[in-house]
Amino acid sequence: MSKIIEGLLYSESHEWVKVEDGIAVVGVTDFAQSEMGDITYVDLPSEGDEIKAGEEFGALESVKASSELFSPVSGVVTEVNGELETSPEKVNEDPYGSWIVKLSISDESELSSLLDAAAYAEICR
Repeated sequence: MSKIIEGLLYSESHEWVKVEDGIAVVGVTDFAQSEMGDITYVDLPSEGDEIKAGEEFGALESVKASSELFSPVSGVVTEVNGELETSPEKVNEDPYGSWIVKLSISDESELSSLLDAAAYAEICR
C-alpha cells in the first residue's frame, strides 16, 4: 500500500499539495512514483510561469514511462526544485519531501475541489 499523508490535499492525477501562507507546494504522490518506477528525468517549468489548474506544467520520465504533471491549482511559479534536475531519483526516495514546484495561489477556492487523504486512498485502490 502506498503511503498517503494526512493533512495534504491530492489531485486525481496523483499530485499532492501542501498550502503554506498562500503558496502551494506541489509534488507527486508515493503511488505515482511507485507506478512509474525509477525516475530518470524531471521536466520543470520556469519561475514566473503562470499555470492554470488542470494544466500540464511539466513531466516525469522513468525507465518505464513518461507522465505529464498537472497543476492542482492555478498560480504563478515562485520556485522550482532545481535539485531534481541533477537528482531526479529523489522523487522515488522521498516523494513527499521532494516537492517539484511552489506556486503563489491565484484562486484559493480551487483547493476545495482537491481530495483529502481518505478520498485519495479510495482512488489508489
